[in-house]
Amino acid sequence: MKVLLWLVLLVALAVNISSSFVFDGAPQAAVSVATGLTALAAGITLYLTRDRRVS
Repeated sequence: MKVLLWLVLLVALAVNISSSFVFDGAPQAAVSVATGLTALAAGITLYLTRDRRVS
């Protein structure tokens, strides 16, 4: 599960970064928002499912 979330996070970040070079205007904004939300969701899920160690 975590491997898939890491993969989704990395792909979303890569697409988000490259969208500014490939698209222009409204399509670029739509792709950027969609991949940004996907990256945030994957990052938050990874944070919430981390192993908590008590020292």
